[in-house]
Amino acid sequence: MSATDQSTAALVISVDAMGGDEGPAPIVAGLTRFLAANPDTHILLHGRKADLEPLVTKRKIGNSVTIVDAPDVVAMTDKPSHVMRHGKSTSMWSAIDSVRNKEASVCVSCGNTGALMAVSMIRLRKAEGVNRPAIACLWPSRNKAGFNVMLDAGADIRADEEDLLTYALMGASYARNGLGLTKPRVGLLNVGTEEHKGRAELKVAHDMIAAAAPRGDFEYVGFVEGGDLPGSRVDVVVTDGFTGNIALKTGEGTANFVSESLRAAFKTTWFSRIAALLAMTSLSRLKKKIDPRRVNGGVFLGLNGTVIKSHGSADATGVAAAVSLAAQLGRSGFSDKLAARVASAAVLAQDDQTDSATKD
Repeated sequence: MSATDQSTAALVISVDAMGGDEGPAPIVAGLTRFLAANPDTHILLHGRKADLEPLVTKRKIGNSVTIVDAPDVVAMTDKPSHVMRHGKSTSMWSAIDSVRNKEASVCVSCGNTGALMAVSMIRLRKAEGVNRPAIACLWPSRNKAGFNVMLDAGADIRADEEDLLTYALMGASYARNGLGLTKPRVGLLNVGTEEHKGRAELKVAHDMIAAAAPRGDFEYVGFVEGGDLPGSRVDVVVTDGFTGNIALKTGEGTANFVSESLRAAFKTTWFSRIAALLAMTSLSRLKKKIDPRRVNGGVFLGLNGTVIKSHGSADATGVAAAVSLAAQLGRSGFSDKLAARVASAAVLAQDDQTDSATKD
């Protein structure tokens, strides 16, 4: 079923049902939660039809789901190069092709990150002006929106000054459409906030992003540090994929450690159990705020289409969060807006080079 087969008001989301660690069951459960709150959305569910039909029937979501039969599965151990050569019959490939063919607005997959990025790049291609795509993730923060955007979270371990400028523009566009911020504040992650600190490409990127801010319609706050990731000083944190992925995994691990430590501490004595009961409301708010499942879904930016990578271990709550993010971006026309924004990056960089040459 194509997007045009739905009513003009309907949003169509393409979902890879087979890529998660636990198979399609938690993915279908997550879709059930999502569809209960979004009955006007239609899902193209890619995977083995024989496996998916009983799950969809059991959950009674058949009216909102079209199963697209795809016999093969991309395993977490599969190399991206192997998937690119032999993966045309997989649920991941099929789900991405639905976006490529304009049958769906956004693709969501819990599958192998490397393979998902490789197939996304070969099927959707990089957007004009993008050298290296990036993965943007949401980071729980003290800001009013409750989150900050960080990119790159691991699409590419390298990033030169022009890549970082593009990330800034893409991150600002994501913050506008994903968080509803009119003029996002962008910061460049560094080992200190002083302008003389950091690698050479960071110093050059610092100047380029500052120069692009007025025309890019965002506020540049300069260098930021790791402590600003959950802070209120910035809305978008720009960094390379190596640093960003380490920060992301460290943050998720710390959140899980805090949750486990609190549970253990409140079970130590009868007094601590009573204290836990008295503090249950506050503890529930804390748990919700730092729960990684709430921000499940890294967005691939810089492609001719929107792809969201969900955690492979995502449960129904995590899957519902990723699909909800997909719906929000799909309804905002994010893909077209981002393409226009990143296309301007090359113009901005070229103008800066021309201005520099003129001054020399």
